[in-house]
Amino acid sequence: MLDTTREIEVPEGVELSLAVAGLVSRSLAFIIDLMVRWAVLAAIAGVLGYLGNFGQGLYLIIIFLVEWFYPVLFEVFNHGQTIGKKSMGIMVINDDGTPIDWSSSIVRNLLRFADFLPMLFGFGILSMLINKDFKRLGDLAAGTLVVHKRRIKEIELSYEEEGIAPKIPLTLAEQSAIISFAERNSLMSESRARELAGYLGPWIEQEHIKKNPENQAVILKRLAKWLRGHQ
Repeated sequence: MLDTTREIEVPEGVELSLAVAGLVSRSLAFIIDLMVRWAVLAAIAGVLGYLGNFGQGLYLIIIFLVEWFYPVLFEVFNHGQTIGKKSMGIMVINDDGTPIDWSSSIVRNLLRFADFLPMLFGFGILSMLINKDFKRLGDLAAGTLVVHKRRIKEIELSYEEEGIAPKIPLTLAEQSAIISFAERNSLMSESRARELAGYLGPWIEQEHIKKNPENQAVILKRLAKWLRGHQ
């Protein structure tokens, strides 16, 4: 395949196609979160510095809380997104597609110390590189997955060409597949669109191609437009 996607079925029985977040986007999100934590701690240090020894002791407690529970609180209360993850358009979910909960978030974040070993997140990076879902050790233990958060766009009903009717009978599943392809076409690379259109190619009559020698992806969008009732 030309991209990294994972098909999962949520408890409601709906199948989702998710784009798994890779090493680069996750690393950038981590750097952003690290800078946010440093900025917060620096501001707090400026205030507690006036409290002497008591302020120093309180500051050490705050460092522990911010370092370990900043990601947990954001992931649980902000739809699986810390500030860094939201900036990079990624989010963490459970393996079954459900929102991350307290136990999963705590486990994946407490195991960051294991990912950090032997230095500079060596084990975590190695784990991500050899795992098809780019999971670090914390994700493997907690059963979580980091994916790109995408908003699925509706089919472009303003497409200048009119819809065309299929020349062969299509099952409900086949019609759904064509409509789904059209809805997601704008989110795909050109190579990915051609790849998927090739799988749907058998449903395109040669007569369509002779009359209108467009590429398969465009013909599928016109079929979808007709199936949606916009002729």
